[in-house]
Order: sequence, then C-alpha cells, then structure tokens
Amino acid sequence: MKNFEKFMRAAVELSREKMNENAGGPFGAVIVQNEKIVGRGWNAVSSKNDPTAHAEISAIRDACQNLKTFDLSGCEIFTSCEPCPMCLGAILWARISKIFYANTARDAAEIAGFDDENFYAEFQKSPADRRIPSQQIGRDAAIEVFREWHKKYDKIEY
Repeated sequence: MKNFEKFMRAAVELSREKMNENAGGPFGAVIVQNEKIVGRGWNAVSSKNDPTAHAEISAIRDACQNLKTFDLSGCEIFTSCEPCPMCLGAILWARISKIFYANTARDAAEIAGFDDENFYAEFQKSPADRRIPSQQIGRDAAIEVFREWHKKYDKIEY
C-alpha cells in the first residue's frame, strides 16, 4: 500500500469535519481494501445517543455493508486515534489485517479527556469483582443452544 498518508488524512479530516458538525467526538476512521476506501466512520456517540458509535465501529459497519460481508480480511483501518478496547475488539472480530493510527491513547487521555485506562483495569479483575458485578445463571439451558450450534450442519461460521 502506497497511500498511507492519503488514507490517514482522510480519517483525520473526517474526524475534524464531523467534530465541527457536533456529530460527536474528534475521531474518524476509514477502511481500505486494495488501495480504495470501502468504509468510513466517525464518532457519533452524542448525535446518535449510542455509546458504541465510535469511529472504528462505524467504519466497520459501513465497510461490511458496502462489501456485503462480515469478514474484512485483507482490509486495513486508518484511524485518527489508537483504538479503545471496544474498537480493538471489533477490529479483531472483523479480521482487519492492519491498524494505522495517528494519535495515541495517551494523547486522547491527556489532551481530549478520553481515558481508557479504567477499562483495561476492569479486564484484569474477575467478573464478580468488576465495577459492574457479573453473576452466572441459566447455564444449563444456554449450553444446550451452544451444543445445537455445534451440530448445526448449515451454520454460517464466523
């Protein structure tokens, strides 16, 4: 890929444009396949009242719709900031091949006030000790669905 700077500029300009429109925070992302932008996203948390509407996730949704697939293998993401834990998880699930980012997570925390450290700390705790405690119930019924999935001959693997 030769157009690293071009694609990063597209992500950064998208972040600026949507921030100035008050669509959400200062984050933008584009997904590229074969030197072509196939997905665009920006932070729309406040404008959509959706805490999952981060730039990377919005770009993944857009690329998947445009390419008509849930598997973005071979694609690269250019994002104006190092992905947060939620976005990194989505990038991994989408099987994106490479991440390019501009600002660091530290920049986001120190300059813009977006701090992910508390999330990383939560992941280190046992489910019962997290800020939002978790309790397992209903496994006997739920495990049966997993077993049915395992045996399902016409499932679409992902």
